Amino acid sequence: MTATQRRTIELVEHQPTQLAPRELDWALAEKLWRDYGAQVTVEFPSPKTDGRWRLTAQGWAGYIPLSEEVGISLLPKVRPGDLFRMLEYAYGLKGFRLLDDSYEADSLQGFYDRLAEILARRILIRERAGLYREYLGRRGPLPYVRGRLDAPKMARRPWSPEPWCRYRESTADIEDNRILAWTTFLVGRSGALRDRTARLVRRAHHALHAAVTVWPIGPEACEQRAYNRLNADYEPLHALCRFFLEHTGPATAAGDREMLPFLVDTARLYEKFVSGWLAEHLPEGLRATPQEKVHIGGSLRFDIDLVLYDADKGLPLCVLDTKYKDPSAPEAGDVEQVVAYAEARGCREAVLVYPFGPEEGLEASVGRIRARTLTFPPGADIERSGPRFIEELLVQLAPGFSRAPGHRLSGGESDHTQAQ
Repeated sequence: MTATQRRTIELVEHQPTQLAPRELDWALAEKLWRDYGAQVTVEFPSPKTDGRWRLTAQGWAGYIPLSEEVGISLLPKVRPGDLFRMLEYAYGLKGFRLLDDSYEADSLQGFYDRLAEILARRILIRERAGLYREYLGRRGPLPYVRGRLDAPKMARRPWSPEPWCRYRESTADIEDNRILAWTTFLVGRSGALRDRTARLVRRAHHALHAAVTVWPIGPEACEQRAYNRLNADYEPLHALCRFFLEHTGPATAAGDREMLPFLVDTARLYEKFVSGWLAEHLPEGLRATPQEKVHIGGSLRFDIDLVLYDADKGLPLCVLDTKYKDPSAPEAGDVEQVVAYAEARGCREAVLVYPFGPEEGLEASVGRIRARTLTFPPGADIERSGPRFIEELLVQLAPGFSRAPGHRLSGGESDHTQAQ
């Protein structure tokens, strides 16, 4: 049964939803509580809940196929188009033109289906043209001499008439293709695809499986890969695979037939979106390093969302901590956190970045650190709000900076640089 045939319970992020006892089977509710407690808070019928189920989505978006009959759709508090825009920048998917006239999905579930269809079609096109192959070293007995004879091995096996050889063999069973094979295997088991898309994904998987080993691969394998003129078209395919591998269920054994969910941590996605936007639009002379680790003693460390650097001098200008929240004012704990990050990184600027502007912003000094808040909404007018965000971010760090991407900074230096 596909997602369109399954009864779907919709949960909006951080908004409790109550269901009558008959609307949710006890065993399914227990499964939801045990397996997806981090994504959905489950309160069982009791006097506290007035004898009803109470389900609350916790900062995640996506789809959970609980059974053949029931699925849970987790809806973000941002509009679907804004979420898709974050995904485009976070995973480098802008080249697929997902939000142009060819795009029809109005939900994350439809977006997932659309991406699965694009991946499967592009894999089939590449398979028809020929999968990328590499020459790998082999050694072993052959019925004829190929490559170089392995004389030491043959000397240890004088009874064997077959020559042992060292040779190179062209094969498609390489990691470039294994990433595609494992991704289509996982996506094909998702309970969120339409029948037509599910068939297409299975077709692509079978085409790969004929020449490629299906083996579990993590999303990190899709990053920082080397491409050449023969496999350049694999780069966008691996970008899609990274999205699916990060958000489509666990990497379970091949024999497990359980339907897999897809789940997006919206807070982490917003962080990747801000990082992706800055990487593409910062003026020349600046760079933003995501997820920078700073060890503070023993086994303790800080994982800083973003650190903005003077690229030429290698000096940290400020730290940025993204907060996927809609607060009336910054929380004291968040300010303490970003100030500690700035102190640990050795810079004097600390910025909290929100998708929705707090009613009461912040610009204050905490010791030698200046902490402030900025808003960067991932809305349809991002081509205006993005440059405005960069301008507000840099106006006091480098007052004379050029707004145009690809231009160097000009004018004054940062407070940090002057302090040196």
